[in-house]
Amino acid sequence: MQRIDLRSDTVSKPTPAMRAAMAAAEVGDDCYGDDPSVNELERRVASLLGKPAALFVGSGTMANQLAVASHTRPGDALACVAEAHVQVHEDAAPARLSGVQTTPLGDRFGFTPSQLLDRIREERCGWPRVGLVWLENTLGLAGGRVWPVERMHAIAELAHAHARPVHIDGARLWNAHVASGRPMAELASVADSVSVCLSKGLGCPVGSLLVGDEPLIARARATRHGFGGAMRQAGVLAAAGLHAIERHVERLADDHRRARALWAGLGELECWTAIEPETNIVLFELPDRREAEQLCAPLREAGVLCHPNKHSEIRLVVHLGIDDAMIDEAIERISRVLN
Repeated sequence: MQRIDLRSDTVSKPTPAMRAAMAAAEVGDDCYGDDPSVNELERRVASLLGKPAALFVGSGTMANQLAVASHTRPGDALACVAEAHVQVHEDAAPARLSGVQTTPLGDRFGFTPSQLLDRIREERCGWPRVGLVWLENTLGLAGGRVWPVERMHAIAELAHAHARPVHIDGARLWNAHVASGRPMAELASVADSVSVCLSKGLGCPVGSLLVGDEPLIARARATRHGFGGAMRQAGVLAAAGLHAIERHVERLADDHRRARALWAGLGELECWTAIEPETNIVLFELPDRREAEQLCAPLREAGVLCHPNKHSEIRLVVHLGIDDAMIDEAIERISRVLN
């Protein structure tokens, strides 16, 4: 039986063409700054996002934590959307590594400038200083929702008016770009730093980048070494990223289309409420706080791999390794099992 893996877009495998590019990569020692493939990837991504400099790292969590460490000081607070990846899925790393606590604002669909201002005002009453304002695009636990750039601009304007830096966790910023039609540089323009992931929708085996101005990236490069994230002949990984940003960005529209097909094909099942997707993630809410794992387990037995998004939600994520035939088969299997 063919397995249809809808757990995450991180499970995709490099294409044969990507593997060939990796095998042919020019390499050097990235710790000395002389890996030509890494240097080219950093230059290309910085240019795409309209920033002066970039740093290649092994994971999105490392890129995010380098941003925290580079912008803040111990004892600061990090103001983020409720259920942000940095709050929920990074093992309390801001506190563990940088002495910074996360402070959620709004809900998982975003927060407003007024909510941020209310939090900053509380500093007069002894609350920890907001040392970093954190945005996320797309909003992962909200099902890959696009945070409109106009709303992010308004938040960033308020933050900068109060001398607070802004970071965007842009692990799926490529998806936001394709779904919204806005250039990557425009989406990134609201922030002082941005992280982007190569190993989700773009299908690379490893890698993320942190972009920002040159002093910030210099600090992050030194901290990367201290965190144990320095790499040697990393050009074999950077070559995958160069291949992907040339060939795998616009194809994200196919993932978005297939996610909508999943939503349409499964929306009538009575066991859940299907949430219309904006990008490549489809959420299904279960009634009465029912445990999502009770449905995920039999689906996995039927060869459709999935996980709960939250206790009472299931998510199905479309990616490079899923084609139209697999979407049709997934709909058939899920309908048969859950009916």
